[in-house]
Amino acid sequence: MVLEREQIMNKFHQVTTQLEQALGGVHYEELDISDEVKEQVELVLSQFQRAKGRVDTPDAELREDLLSLYRKSNDPAIDPAVLRKLVKKLQLTGLYDLTQESCALHDMVTATGEDPEERIEKMSLVLRKIKGFVLTETPEIDSSSREKSSTCSGQASIEATHKAPVIPDDFRCPVSLELMKDPVIVSSGQTYERSSIEKWLEAGHSTCPKTQQVLTSNVVTPNYVLRSLIAQWCEMNGVESPKRPGSSPNKSTSACTPAEHSTIENLLRKLTSGSPEDRLSATGEIRLLAKRNADNRVAIAEAGAIPLLVDLLSTPDSRIQEHAVTALLNLSICEDNKRSIVTSGAVPGIVHVLKKGSMEARENAAAALFSLSVIDENKVIIGTFGAIPPLVTLLSDGTQRGKKDAATALFNLCIYQGNKGKAVRAGVVVTLMGLLTEPQGGMIDEALAILAILSSHPEGKTTIGAAGAVPVLVNVITNGSPRNKENAAAVLVHLCSGDQHHLVDVQELGIMGPLVDLVQNGTERGRRKATQLLERINRYAEQQKQAQTEPEAPIHNQLSQSPPSSTNVLEC
Repeated sequence: MVLEREQIMNKFHQVTTQLEQALGGVHYEELDISDEVKEQVELVLSQFQRAKGRVDTPDAELREDLLSLYRKSNDPAIDPAVLRKLVKKLQLTGLYDLTQESCALHDMVTATGEDPEERIEKMSLVLRKIKGFVLTETPEIDSSSREKSSTCSGQASIEATHKAPVIPDDFRCPVSLELMKDPVIVSSGQTYERSSIEKWLEAGHSTCPKTQQVLTSNVVTPNYVLRSLIAQWCEMNGVESPKRPGSSPNKSTSACTPAEHSTIENLLRKLTSGSPEDRLSATGEIRLLAKRNADNRVAIAEAGAIPLLVDLLSTPDSRIQEHAVTALLNLSICEDNKRSIVTSGAVPGIVHVLKKGSMEARENAAAALFSLSVIDENKVIIGTFGAIPPLVTLLSDGTQRGKKDAATALFNLCIYQGNKGKAVRAGVVVTLMGLLTEPQGGMIDEALAILAILSSHPEGKTTIGAAGAVPVLVNVITNGSPRNKENAAAVLVHLCSGDQHHLVDVQELGIMGPLVDLVQNGTERGRRKATQLLERINRYAEQQKQAQTEPEAPIHNQLSQSPPSSTNVLEC
């Protein structure tokens, strides 16, 4: 790949361009697909668009060293330092790596019809030189091992000892795609890992992630049969049975191999290196390792990476900063790591990235704050360190993905009552109203969900009412999706509580018919909110009639003297 960098790079760019053009030509916004699927399509499309203009900096020195090795193939006095450097950069330090490379080269020869081209002969010669150097430098490798490593049959035997059993699809969580530890059934009949579906529900979703059915209840039921089958499969395949959260008093430990632990330790040493290149490559690799699986996330945290990554959040190098905040985001997926990240002082650094970082870094900083705020005490800490104003800014001027990340984080943070006023004072209501009325309407779900939370706060209620929200909310109840109707009704219930002006407005805007329809055909929460709103409207109408028969009693006095209804205690 190093020797043919240009050709390989050009092929990748051609394929990326074709995929981007093909996906961009699909009018998916006109298809009857869920908002979640639309969001994924938009994300993939934006990634392809960014990838078109992204070119990695070539390692010119590595290519020159390889060409030099080829040109000096018959020179016995090749500098060992050059060979050592090549072995390290190409990661061909052991028999397993060398055998993989040999078999890949053999496959290339086979693909040419057993007529090796000059480029393949060049690769073969260079590989022989490197292989000879590694075997010379590693005297503990005996001759039998060398024989095994020289053939692709040897490669097959090596791979057989390293190959992990394939996890059946039914044993993987549809959300995390990892082997389930604590499978639970939701009301749609689908099974998920408990922690994954709980995060989904806590984020405000009311649908089944797999089928998009509206969930009739947030109650989950343990799937004991599947848990038993997973345990049997693990025993039969020599895989350690996954421990359920809370099944052991000890903290989660990593199942990484000694070699993987050694790799992580080497990366951590690079994090503290004085070389910016080392820090950049190390943060990038840790970011990818943490994304890969749960064992890596535990092992990286155990090795002490979190404080080092936190220190790099304030680095002036935007690329290192982006890798560091994204690595922390990936590490935070592990429940045990959430508290460790916050106690390591990460929140001020993440907020700094949210304010000053590149757009992608800001997006990932917002996603990290959402992940950390799943723990209730972290909601307080994050709000205290000033995260809400920059989240509102990202919600206003970010990319589509950035707006989604900011909205999700704000929703979670505003579940804590003390953060609601901060969000209102940061101008989130004006931003949300803008999202509700923008032509493309890509953020209506998120905007209404946040408004439903803020409307229960006195300051939020006043600001939403003053922003002219009533006509927009009535329109949503008339024409919106079931989920949006219920959130719009929830906001109006709060706005119309003890406020005759809003009660008059909703009646004049013709809300009675849509409300009756919502009572009959809406979601469970939507029916409840519509009923409460109808009760307020009817009670106000009765007070008006009474005022006409008793003109000496002012309307506002009657409103203030009317006994409070139990429906005044509302939930979002």
